[in-house]
Amino acid sequence: MPRSQWSLSSARPVIEVELIDVTSGMSLPRLLLADSGAGDAAAGFEAILHVDDCQRAGIRTRHRVKLGAAYTGTFPVYAMRVRIPQLGFDEDIFVIGLTDTGTDFDGIACFRFLNRFTYGNFGDRNGFGLEL
Repeated sequence: MPRSQWSLSSARPVIEVELIDVTSGMSLPRLLLADSGAGDAAAGFEAILHVDDCQRAGIRTRHRVKLGAAYTGTFPVYAMRVRIPQLGFDEDIFVIGLTDTGTDFDGIACFRFLNRFTYGNFGDRNGFGLEL
């Protein structure tokens, strides 16, 4: 099983992903906070990113998602190609675009996204990883 691990950032679990710019095809590396408490397995979104990233690397869908916890309101959802090369992961996911993600990171990888993988520290207290 392929596995990728990252060092904690500011003592928090993170993952590195690549977004794909829809106009140029260029890779846009982003560091996402891994937050298993964001959303649930049936949420209409898998990640939260800045709306500028969503507009560069996503295609706006016709649906919107209503949130009522850390973020309140109704937000647009984008279909976005996301890669994690070390895992061979290259798929479209649903992403919410916000003007402020409320973190020091580029965005948040939510539970629905993390739940695609086996995840955890894999015995490294200073790291976080994903495994297919």
